[in-house]
Amino acid sequence: MQQVSDYELELMKVIWANGGTALYAEIVEALSQKGMNWTKNTIITLLSRLIDKGYLKTNKVGRRNRYLALIQEGEYQLTQTEHFVDKIYGGNVKGMVLALLQTEMLSAEDYEILKEYWEKAGEQDV
Repeated sequence: MQQVSDYELELMKVIWANGGTALYAEIVEALSQKGMNWTKNTIITLLSRLIDKGYLKTNKVGRRNRYLALIQEGEYQLTQTEHFVDKIYGGNVKGMVLALLQTEMLSAEDYEILKEYWEKAGEQDV
């Protein structure tokens, strides 16, 4: 899966939030609501790049293009998480979790929820 720029990701988030499909006007409206008043050329260029990278495809609806996400948000998040852990922590998930705990980005309550999840997952494997 190719990397996307922060701006391309913003477009993908808009499309994902719209059920994985959006017309250009819907994209512009959603960006505007976020305070992102990008030019038409910028949006079209970014959408074209996402099509070239295999993240989107278009379908004609009359004279308008409907943009359809080919990558699900969860799939993107998982791939990017794996890439991040490999790049920053050398694949050491424990190191990442320790860093989250040390910086208090992961609270004691979050830790307990994860612990319960792992315990339940372990019980199902038996």
